[in-house]
Amino acid sequence: MSTTIRPFRIDIPQAQIDDLKQRLRQTRWPQTTVQDWSRGQATGFIRELAEQWVDGYDWRPHEAELNRHPQFLTEIDGQTIHFLHVRSPEPHALPLILTHGWPSTVAEFLDVIGPLSNPRAHGLDPAMAFHLVIPSLPGFAFSSPLAGPGWEATHTAAAWDTLMKRLGYERYGAQGGDGGALVGRELGILNPRGLIGVHLQQIFAFPSGAPGEMEKLSPFERAGFANLERFQKYNGYAEIQSKRPATLGFGLVDSPVAQLAWNAELFFGFEGEAAQTMDRERFLTHVSLYWFTATGGQAAEFYFETAQTGAGYRELPNPVPTAVASFPNDFRSVRAFAERSHSNIMQWTEMPHGGHFAATDAPELLVRDIRRFFAQLQ
Repeated sequence: MSTTIRPFRIDIPQAQIDDLKQRLRQTRWPQTTVQDWSRGQATGFIRELAEQWVDGYDWRPHEAELNRHPQFLTEIDGQTIHFLHVRSPEPHALPLILTHGWPSTVAEFLDVIGPLSNPRAHGLDPAMAFHLVIPSLPGFAFSSPLAGPGWEATHTAAAWDTLMKRLGYERYGAQGGDGGALVGRELGILNPRGLIGVHLQQIFAFPSGAPGEMEKLSPFERAGFANLERFQKYNGYAEIQSKRPATLGFGLVDSPVAQLAWNAELFFGFEGEAAQTMDRERFLTHVSLYWFTATGGQAAEFYFETAQTGAGYRELPNPVPTAVASFPNDFRSVRAFAERSHSNIMQWTEMPHGGHFAATDAPELLVRDIRRFFAQLQ
């Protein structure tokens, strides 16, 4: 197996950008009987996003922003892995691997890279700084093509440990949300040598039916069941990606508007809750990365593979020190449920604002919580 680490820069050919704009201009729009979000993403809203993508969004500055951070490719278990590697100027920085989820990319973390890796430059105490490793999940963006089946959260967690050791990091922490939270949870279950703690934005644990278990919930956790009910009502995307990702992939890699609307389902909310607050430029950067790499279908495979094993949801013991940052506009984890399999929860924070993509919509809160947790483990 090759252990070579190769430098990488994003350089999308202009012909691909021109092709994207041409396809967007030639979109065939569906006829709809309603104009709201009750049956899926609203046509008017997706038209707005598509118009911005073709006429108001310039890919090149965002490509340059990503390229300001050192990027590399390596191969693990036959799979190409793309990652950012941002070393801190602080000599005693702690290595930390950050993992995105779906339908996100490494661009999710652009606003937290500076404060975490170079806190001194951002007015923060330099005693807690991090060397950052930010990989693209297998099958996502430049971690492609998928080398074969089986790349679910457990396999990915093992690969992340290999990556950190390959980079020379014998002691490190992990952080993630969405799919990244599944990978982080599986890292804790694997409990590899050198992993000192995991910081998660969700622990997906649910009521067991045990007598009295609901009495332990905080008011914040109780209110979170409304979010869970909304997800259960509208989570058609998860059902499809878990069962028929290959069929979905035909549309996602051939139509940019299909990719745009599919990714909007989670970013902007099932009922358009974040339509006026989510950073649309950042969203279009994510979608552009999926589109230019033709990985919309492969990214969906992560759901299918995880559904086969239950990785990230299984109540297997995680003895590693764990923190949970629960954001209100998100799945709100319940501590009493999480403690059934996490014996070493050291920090639990109910956040005042922020949602599923907290590194983008609440970066200061997330940075503060990560720093506070790992400061306890130094």
